[in-house]
Amino acid sequence: MPPEEGHEVVCHLDDLLADRGMTVAALAEAVGVTPVNISVLKNDRARAIRFSTLTAICEVLQCQVGDLLSVRSVQPTS
Repeated sequence: MPPEEGHEVVCHLDDLLADRGMTVAALAEAVGVTPVNISVLKNDRARAIRFSTLTAICEVLQCQVGDLLSVRSVQPTS
């Protein structure tokens, strides 16, 4: 599914996991969600995330939301 016009939220979970030597499976277990849900987020296919899940991920990875997610501006095509 294409991003909404004008912006795209990008997830930096891959980098955060690599920096901490942690696997998707380990994060999923620590957060209490399935590895599939973590993979969907990691691969920028998530359409939504619960604040409780976001909080748990940040607590486990000892990061802030801005370390995990950013908004990349997308130029509209003409």
